[in-house]
Amino acid sequence: MTAAARGAKEGGGCTVGILPGPDIGKANPHIDIPIATNMGHARNAIIVNTAEVLIAVAGSYGTLSEIALALKAGKGVIALLPQFDIPGVRVVASPQEAVAAALALLDKGEGGTSAAR
Repeated sequence: MTAAARGAKEGGGCTVGILPGPDIGKANPHIDIPIATNMGHARNAIIVNTAEVLIAVAGSYGTLSEIALALKAGKGVIALLPQFDIPGVRVVASPQEAVAAALALLDKGEGGTSAAR
């Protein structure tokens, strides 16, 4: 997540970190708005329900749980360097392709909920 936050900051974005623990001081240095949940992996439900499209980067079982929750919720999922072969997940080869794919899903209205866009 550090690399994703660093890339977002370098691109001029504002970053939000939904942290598994209780200490905002544990956020990586590229996070502008740390949110301490003290929920461990249960925070994945917050991430999935807040996002319209998810980009999963490599990962292990925690990432797998986010992917499963997102697919169950009807959200679009893009994967970069996936560790699992999951039907319904679009695999891409670069961070730029991941962002382009996510934006394309949003433009088509296939990102899930239509909350604030």
